[in-house]
Amino acid sequence: MMRSPTAVTLKGMGYAFGEHRVLNHIDLDIEAGSIVALLGPSGCGKSTLLKLLAGLLQPQQGTLSFGDRLIASADKSTPPELRDIGMVFQDYALWPHMTVAQNVAFPLLMRRISARERQQRVMQALRRVGLDDFAARRPSDLSGGQQQRVALARAIIAEPKILLFDEPLSNLDSDLRESLCHEMGSLLRQLGTTAVYVTHDRREAEILADRIVWLAAGSVSAIQTVTSLSGEPA
Repeated sequence: MMRSPTAVTLKGMGYAFGEHRVLNHIDLDIEAGSIVALLGPSGCGKSTLLKLLAGLLQPQQGTLSFGDRLIASADKSTPPELRDIGMVFQDYALWPHMTVAQNVAFPLLMRRISARERQQRVMQALRRVGLDDFAARRPSDLSGGQQQRVALARAIIAEPKILLFDEPLSNLDSDLRESLCHEMGSLLRQLGTTAVYVTHDRREAEILADRIVWLAAGSVSAIQTVTSLSGEPA
């Protein structure tokens, strides 16, 4: 079977905070349209790796490419706003003074999309996450799971090539986490978006991802292909 094009390539990626080496020569290819989970204990380097993908940190060693485009190295770094990425955070990062619709519309407002198109795309994004009846509410009126759906709608509305998730469900109870994992996985596959998902929860990774990249002490210790919702490796 023909492989999909590579969306993300890391070669020899390294990063240290002072004398503490967080990432040590990471080599990783992520296929376009796939969902990859970065899994490991606290301090293994997964959040640092996500920040390098997002442009919040610049690599000290190695290179990062999106497709054929060199995005970052020790000598250069493309700003986050020029990387065509979306990001979903652990704490939702919703503006409390804005309505749900205004929060979701914000990326389009920054791109100067017309008001009419913004409204259409906001409602489409909210329908995709099951919140089209909540457009006029404030984030404080929503449950944690609903707030995370708003954050997801905001991340997908600009149709980024790559979506990054920083432990987005860790504040929710286990039953809700599992339910949202199924919903998010289904939506990401419908959209065909490449996604990198950071978590410390193996069950979460097995439900959501196509591949699990296990990190330990700043290195890739294993790569597991998920072939079913039970997480059986190939």
